[in-house]
Amino acid sequence: MSPWHGQGASRIAATATTNEPRINDRIRAREVRVVHEGEQLGIKPLPEALALARQLDLDLVEVAPLATPPVCRIMDYGKFKFDAAQRAKESKRKAVHVGIKEMKYRPKIGPGDFDTKTRQVAKFLEEGHKVKITIMFRGREVFHPELGKKILDRIADQVDGVGKSESEPRLDGRNMVMVLAPDKRARQSAASKSAHEDPVAGDGAVPATDGPGEAAEAGEPSTGAEG
Repeated sequence: MSPWHGQGASRIAATATTNEPRINDRIRAREVRVVHEGEQLGIKPLPEALALARQLDLDLVEVAPLATPPVCRIMDYGKFKFDAAQRAKESKRKAVHVGIKEMKYRPKIGPGDFDTKTRQVAKFLEEGHKVKITIMFRGREVFHPELGKKILDRIADQVDGVGKSESEPRLDGRNMVMVLAPDKRARQSAASKSAHEDPVAGDGAVPATDGPGEAAEAGEPSTGAEG
């Protein structure tokens, strides 16, 4: 928390940006509806609301500028911004970076290698990645594209339910290529079916009911840190 500078002086307002709410002396309304820790304190003249925030060594933050009168929360805005930045950082850290993976096969690949590679393809699809399947021809194998097509068909059959063909097999030089994409609908359908077949699901469950929330609490100030 940053201190107030001098008795009766206003707290230094944060630098305004297009993504940040007005706080403290930047608020322009003559009167505001004040909320503090979930409790509505009523409509107060702006100087009185600022004085109340100053007494608590907190900020007055305009969270609903279009309301009549505007709604302001008394809060530690610096801490709010820090927490929002930390949440955004954590969310970014946990985000799955979806990309295109590649798995290469040979037309005469053995059963063991085929199963190992195809299991990895299924894992990539389950993680949300697209997978480029490449069949590499050598020598005169290129004159027998049906061998590559047979391998691709086997792969598609084996990953059915987690992936689907996004592009038809095509020749690319001495290679045959096919792209698989995650089959989200199939996975959702399987999950829904599993939930309905589970005899324990819903046993003794009590539907939750949400009571009406605080109207002023619904408006959180935007810092631009979360996205």
